[in-house]
Amino acid sequence: MSDLTLEEQATNAETWKHINRVQALLAIVTQRLTHRAVAHDQSKLASPEVELFTEFTPKLKKSTYGSEEYEGFRKEMGAALDHHYANNSHHPEFYKNGVDDMDLLDIIEMLCDWKAASERHNDGNILKSIETNKQRFNLSDQMTKILENTARTLFNIES
Repeated sequence: MSDLTLEEQATNAETWKHINRVQALLAIVTQRLTHRAVAHDQSKLASPEVELFTEFTPKLKKSTYGSEEYEGFRKEMGAALDHHYANNSHHPEFYKNGVDDMDLLDIIEMLCDWKAASERHNDGNILKSIETNKQRFNLSDQMTKILENTARTLFNIES
């Protein structure tokens, strides 16, 4: 026999219903992120991307992200990057209004992509990349702070 009143038992039942619903919704998010993880950047493995990414990845690695040299390499990659951006929604260039048209799943994948890309550069740093991309993509202060906070949490970066 429960010591709870009928009202308290009803409240507990509603609380459990809410908890279960949030768990189910988070499972959907997890499934969608898992699909993105498996499908991430597959377009780089075929023409017209594979040839230019094969040529330029070593060059990009030796450059500083956002530098004139880096931007020159990006321009030389032209058609391959245009194709890549057009086929991968985690890039702001995929959308007419850039980051403003992205959803949270795009943003999470974008941040993970930025982190992995920063690790490929000899002098890479995800927080510096976020700051560079704040300018490149006209990110708001609030979005920038959210990305920095998330990077610190996900990638165990101390302030």
